[in-house]
Amino acid sequence: MNVTGRSDSYCQFMSISRPATIAAVDLGSNSFHMIVAATTDDDFRVIDRMREVVRLAAGLDSDNKLTDEAISRALACLEQFGERIRGLSSDSVRIVGTNTLRKARNSSTFIRQAEAALGHPIDIISGIEEARMIYLGVAHGLDDAAEQRLVMDIGGGSTEFILGRRFDPLFTESVHLGCVSHSAAHFADGKITEKRFRDAEIAARQELETFEFRYRQRGWQSVIGASGTILAVLEIVLQERWSTEGITAQSVAALRAHLIEAGHVEKVFLKGLTDERRSVIAGGVAILSAAFAALDIDVMRVSDQALREGLLYDLLGRIHQEDVRERTIGKLVERHQIDVDQSQRVAATALRLLDEIAGPWSLNGDDVRRQLRWAATLHEIGLSIAHSHHHKHGAYLLSNLEMPGFSRGEQRRLAALVRGHRRKLPQDVFKSLPREQADLALHLCVVMRLAIVLHRRRSEQALPPLKLMVDNASLKLVFPAQWLDAHPLTHADLASEAGYLKAAGIKLKYR
Repeated sequence: MNVTGRSDSYCQFMSISRPATIAAVDLGSNSFHMIVAATTDDDFRVIDRMREVVRLAAGLDSDNKLTDEAISRALACLEQFGERIRGLSSDSVRIVGTNTLRKARNSSTFIRQAEAALGHPIDIISGIEEARMIYLGVAHGLDDAAEQRLVMDIGGGSTEFILGRRFDPLFTESVHLGCVSHSAAHFADGKITEKRFRDAEIAARQELETFEFRYRQRGWQSVIGASGTILAVLEIVLQERWSTEGITAQSVAALRAHLIEAGHVEKVFLKGLTDERRSVIAGGVAILSAAFAALDIDVMRVSDQALREGLLYDLLGRIHQEDVRERTIGKLVERHQIDVDQSQRVAATALRLLDEIAGPWSLNGDDVRRQLRWAATLHEIGLSIAHSHHHKHGAYLLSNLEMPGFSRGEQRRLAALVRGHRRKLPQDVFKSLPREQADLALHLCVVMRLAIVLHRRRSEQALPPLKLMVDNASLKLVFPAQWLDAHPLTHADLASEAGYLKAAGIKLKYR
């Protein structure tokens, strides 16, 4: 297994035991996939796979809302998946939603029901994060050669392009093109004509033109395709004898010509083409044809590993404390010139205070500790923009930056914690989070605020032994005798903090 790297810019506070079984679930726009694997020392062995064509993208109505029928179809599949993985621990399962769930206006409603069916939380990942995961999966299935690779993955609602070397993605792009969405846009009634196909190719080229020149300048030694559409095309061109190895530009042209000659998806009969793939093959081939032309591809090899395997390798990295999220945090610290000494002081004290009240406030678990540590590490990131309102600037950055390894939900929680770390406690920010996360995030923010107050002087002098007690919404912070009398500035800061917390319905006492 590749070592994804860990940051040495700040402290590591925990260790994680290795689960015997791990699982990855990909809620794609066309199909839902699940892989269950047994872990070895530094790798995994697949022991179970499940896949079902759900066509989630086709279930979006004109308002970009998932229809009741699509939701029902998806939940029926997830109930089956859930039966297989519900008994696994939360740190051994990774479930992600991709383009359609990024796009659907009612995705939060569906996700609540889907999480109940699966028994585990779902992360909605960005297109760039999806590209990173795809590359990780593909790279692990190839020889670890030093050559630079172009990887392409056509999904149901998006297509990813990655330039990378070994296990490192160097450039990632995700465009709003997929076999389901593109087929619906250009071949909705099933008719396939030369003009329609050309229009579909031009539309795809328009999405690629923003980066095709940059990619071609960088160059690559090999091209790898992955996932459903490309695997289906490979099967077709091999069985039709249009190619003997991989997907060639000539075989794509032959497939294109055959689709146009057939004139309608129901008349497309090709060796290797399954019934479930037939209705979306035209849109997928139009995207592939456009990519071959735009990027001047001669031949594409095909990998049978992609997003699901990438999720498992990423999960293994987290288990072995080679979490790419740690590296992301470290890079943000460096890029935004965060005061490392101060952030470490705040993080260490916040975790000490958390230990005092974790039970009463239900703040247990490694994931909770990670969230608090990351937020404490990054709480001053907004200073790279301006001191005034830097808590707001920080929240904006963390909501909008590309953060490899982080889901959209994780970024929202981090942004909420940083937004609330000073001045008025913005309860509306926490209420905007999913219900099951709102109270947890608010309580973590209170703990972090206390740590920040205690280190406001930015002194290297160690704090005295502290005791933090909690009773519902009432906190008591206890110092050694006469310590507060000898530190009037901290006393005044705590008085101000008590006022801010009182406005949020939390009582703070200190002595």
